Amino acid sequence: MRILHTADWHFGKTIEGRDRLPEQQAFVEELCSLCVDERIDLVLVAGDVFQSPNPSAAAEELFYYAVDKLADHGKRGLVIVAGNHDNPERLCAASPLAARLGITLAGFPKEELGPTNPGLGRVRRLAGGQAWLELAVPGVQHTAVIAALAYPSEGRLKELLAASLEDKELRQGYNDRLAGLFASLNGKYRADTVNLAVSHLYVRGGIESDSEQQIQVGGAYAVDPMILPVSAQYIALGHLHRPQYVGGAAAPCRYAGSPLAYSFSETGYAKSVTVVDAQPGQPVSIREVHLSAGRPLVRWRATGGLPEIREWVMAGRDKDAWIEVEIEITKALALDEIQELRSLHQGFVNIKPVFNSPAAGSGAEAVRLNTLPLNELFIRFYEQQNGGLKPDDKLVELFLELSQSIIDETGDHAEAGREEAAE
Repeated sequence: MRILHTADWHFGKTIEGRDRLPEQQAFVEELCSLCVDERIDLVLVAGDVFQSPNPSAAAEELFYYAVDKLADHGKRGLVIVAGNHDNPERLCAASPLAARLGITLAGFPKEELGPTNPGLGRVRRLAGGQAWLELAVPGVQHTAVIAALAYPSEGRLKELLAASLEDKELRQGYNDRLAGLFASLNGKYRADTVNLAVSHLYVRGGIESDSEQQIQVGGAYAVDPMILPVSAQYIALGHLHRPQYVGGAAAPCRYAGSPLAYSFSETGYAKSVTVVDAQPGQPVSIREVHLSAGRPLVRWRATGGLPEIREWVMAGRDKDAWIEVEIEITKALALDEIQELRSLHQGFVNIKPVFNSPAAGSGAEAVRLNTLPLNELFIRFYEQQNGGLKPDDKLVELFLELSQSIIDETGDHAEAGREEAAE
C-alpha cells in the first residue's frame, strides 16, 4: 500500500491581506497529479484544512473540489482529521456523502467511525469505532487499520483533565489522557494489516514557526513522543509547518508540514508531502516529495536605501515572490517615496524602515526603529527635522508627558469597553 501524508493546507489563509487562494488551487492540482503519478492508494490529511473555523465559500469550494478529485470516484482512500483551526462539525457536515466515495472525515477525537458499504470497486470501511477504522482499498491485497485522532483538546474531548490550573499538572494530565487514548488505539492493530496513525497535535521537541497558532497553554498541550502508538508502522502528524521527523517516538513519525510558506519565519523551507510504502509486518519506506506550487517568501535588506531597491526591481529580482523589505534610512521616508516603494513590486508585503544615524559613522550598526525607547525615537526625529540640532531636556520631558497622557486615555477607553462588554 502506498500512502501520501499531507497536512496544514490552511485554505483561506492570507499574508498581510494578500490572497493566497490561487497558490492553494495550484497546490491542489499538483497534489492530485502527484497522486496519479505516484499511484497513491491512500491519502492521510493530518488537520488544519482551513485557516478559520468559519471559512469563506471559496475556501470550502476548493476543499470539496480537492477531496472529490483525490478520492478518484471512490478508488483511492482518503482520511482527514480536524486540526485546531478547523470547526469539527463543519468539516464533517458532508460525511454521509463523503462516505459513498470512501472518504473518512473525523472531526472530534472521539468520533465514531463505523463500517460503510459504498458498492463494489470503491474504498470502504470494513470495521471501525471510536477514532479508528479498518480500510479496504480496491486493488490492494491487504487492509489498513488507522488510528484517526482529530485534534484532542480538553474542550473537544469534553473532559476535565486536571483539577488544578497549574501548568505542570495540566501537562501531566493531558499527557496521561493521550497516552491512554493511544494505548487503546494501539490495541486495534493486527499482524496482517498495514498499521497507521494520523493526528493533529504538538509533540514536544518539534520546531515551530510563526505561522502556527499555538495550541499549548504553556506546555499543557505538548505531549511526549513516547506516548504515540508503539505498534504503528507510520505516524502522520499535522500542526508544525516545517517538514520534520519526530525524535523519541517508538514508530516512524513525521510532520508533513504545510504545502505553502505562510510566514516569513518559513523563508528557505522546502515544502513537501511524504510518501510511504507499507506492507504488513515490514518496516516502511519513507520518501519526501518536494512541491513546486506557491510563491516563495523572501527577505530583502536594502543597505543602499530606495535606489538599491529600484535597481533590484529593474533587474527582475524575486519577481514572483512575496517580499519583506528592510530598507536602511537616515531620515523618515517621504509620502511619495512610500507610495513609490509600494508600486515598485506587487509582491511587497511588509516594508520595514531601519534607521541608520548619519552621526554614528559608516561602520555603525543599523538600529531598528521599533526597538528604541520612546524618548530616543523623539530625539532622533527632532534631529532629522532640525538639521541635527538636539532638543533640550525639558522638551523631551514634555513630549513624554503628553505621550503618557494619550496612552493612559487610550487605556481608560479600552477598560471601559471591556467593562461594558462584560455587562
